[in-house]
Amino acid sequence: MEKGESSSSTEQDASSDDKHPTRHHLTLPSGLTPDEFETLKPSITEHHTYLSGPGQCSTLLAQRIHAPPQTVWSVVRRFDKPHLYKHFIKSCSVKEPFNMTVGCTREVNVISGLPAATSTERLDMLDDDRHVTGFSIIGGEHRLRNYRSVTSVHGFERDGEIWTVVLESYIVDVPEGNTEEDTRLFADTVVKLNLQKLASLTEGMNRDGDGK
Repeated sequence: MEKGESSSSTEQDASSDDKHPTRHHLTLPSGLTPDEFETLKPSITEHHTYLSGPGQCSTLLAQRIHAPPQTVWSVVRRFDKPHLYKHFIKSCSVKEPFNMTVGCTREVNVISGLPAATSTERLDMLDDDRHVTGFSIIGGEHRLRNYRSVTSVHGFERDGEIWTVVLESYIVDVPEGNTEEDTRLFADTVVKLNLQKLASLTEGMNRDGDGK
């Protein structure tokens, strides 16, 4: 479908000497084997590297899913339906007629109990050939300022077994009054729960024969 420039790996900000590329490609994410990590390093370097400066934090998380990549991608790519697998979303709306292309936006309402109420999010990239998508939070009532995220879906097939690894990374400003550790813990927890639900959903689809 639409192929937009990744807002992570292609970001250039030569005017700021205190920004440095993240080093996700050097650290094995929890849940991956060293062999899987070696295979995915080029994709991590290309799609999940950000220019990070003071007052920002970034993380790369991974989820192994026992379902084919096309099944997983059919859910991940639905920018208009994040509530299919994302916790804490009460509702999501888009303007009709909706055309899922780079630059389109969605309005998300968050469940009560979180330090957020609404979120306006923009689709930054959607590559159906390479199974990569990304979005930015551009408005709303929340504390995640300058939040950008990239998700990529990777298929593996060895010894007759087919499985998928989903990588999701983000970069975000540390809110005033919060520590980097607190900010990362909160964001990591949300992303991990989302990826776990994605695994449960798509593995169920695969068992039921609903995978595309």
